[in-house]
Amino acid sequence: MAQVGLKHTYLALIDANGKILKGDDGLTADGLYTSNSKDLGTASANITNISTNGTQVFGDNGMVDVTKAKSFPQVAGVWNNLPFDIKAKLLGRESDGAGGYVQSLDLPQVALIVESETIDRKNSIFYTFANGQMSETAVNAQTDNANENRVGDTLTYQSFGVDAWNGQGMKMFFSGDANFDKAKMLAEVAGGYAKVTTPSTSN
Repeated sequence: MAQVGLKHTYLALIDANGKILKGDDGLTADGLYTSNSKDLGTASANITNISTNGTQVFGDNGMVDVTKAKSFPQVAGVWNNLPFDIKAKLLGRESDGAGGYVQSLDLPQVALIVESETIDRKNSIFYTFANGQMSETAVNAQTDNANENRVGDTLTYQSFGVDAWNGQGMKMFFSGDANFDKAKMLAEVAGGYAKVTTPSTSN
């Protein structure tokens, strides 16, 4: 099925037990950060290594089989303007309490969801990753000239295998499936995430 655009990305920090981190330990109060127009959204998410070829097996002077292979995709993402604290948490940069940040050697576990749409805009296609790490390998700061030269947040996500997904690094969801439930998808991918609802008050 063809797809168009990049509607949203979703990010969360996951603890060693596979549970979403919330509040000061996480990215937001309920743990889930969704790209948005206030932060100028996500520009691109290039997903590679979705599938790999197994090793050819030969016998009796011919190819008789191919070994099974697992995939652990990478996502080269560009966010236009991630909040500084969220980016630091994703990359495992620890604050010294005086405005300085140093890279931790123990990178945090990150869950990532990339949402695109069908070409009729009626349904979404979700590429989900429940276990992985973020890295930033370079920053190319450039002088302004007649125009400002913006440098977005270019991060690379490396997925790891998930036991519940047969050891694979990615699971896809399609909102057009009759059994699709976005809340269940978010809970599965983002360590048990549940949307926090504010109770209504009456006068």
